Amino acid sequence: MSLPRLNGLIKALETGRHAFSLFAPIEPDVSIALQQSRYDGVCFEGEHQGWDIKGLRDSLQFLLNRGQIARSGSMAPAITPIARVPANGVEMNQFLAKQALDLGCYGIVWPHISTVAEAYNAVAACRYPRLKDKPLYEPAGIRGDGPFQAQRYWGVEPDEYYARADVWPLAPQGELLVVLQIEDTAGIANLRDMLKNVPGIGVILIGQGDLSQELGVPRQSEHRLVLDAMAEIRAICAEFKVPVGHPSVLAGNAERVLSEGYRWLMCPAPRSFAALDKLRAMTNRN
Repeated sequence: MSLPRLNGLIKALETGRHAFSLFAPIEPDVSIALQQSRYDGVCFEGEHQGWDIKGLRDSLQFLLNRGQIARSGSMAPAITPIARVPANGVEMNQFLAKQALDLGCYGIVWPHISTVAEAYNAVAACRYPRLKDKPLYEPAGIRGDGPFQAQRYWGVEPDEYYARADVWPLAPQGELLVVLQIEDTAGIANLRDMLKNVPGIGVILIGQGDLSQELGVPRQSEHRLVLDAMAEIRAICAEFKVPVGHPSVLAGNAERVLSEGYRWLMCPAPRSFAALDKLRAMTNRN
């Protein structure tokens, strides 16, 4: 018997729909403002705005709306929280993912993933260890065991948490989403090998700002050089049927972004609600 999906972002992706999210500061006031919004999920931003683990804990709690949960008849939160860690892929700081997952986050966004080894580390850091003769051994898990807050936040018993705290789509029942940001030409060059050799990658999110820096056109995210690089990423992901995310979807570029096949749509504040409303209408999610 399949269990009801807890991660709304995964639910959207696995049913062929678009997933709507945004980057948000690790601040409880922001969580309160988002409670009644129509996002599928929120990514609490720890890369550029500071890693505040206690603030993340409080932000997760204030994001919950008990009335919404009671009316839905499911323990799934109305808005699924994930977190972007501050460390670049090359730093391989697994403990940052462990801290966020142990609080109850349903996934991790890893910035600046450029090699197969970095992609492997990102997925492994989100998985518990298991014996080599067990199914789905690779990528070999390295997450430490301390899920007490996460289990409480998810509203499940320990055995159920362990059964579901794995990465999707590698584990079909997994509720954890690993999002890798491809933000440089090395990452593009190695992306095909990442997707071929590292199972458990849920989404590839393009970092167009950093791409524009390396390509010599800083802050020109609509420059042809940047758009061509983004098109190459999309083409590679299409080969492996991995959803691709756009980091800055506005009302003005929504039609182009959808036509190019992006399915993970980040709608940045403060224009987020206008863009979100337009995107939901365009994708029949009203």
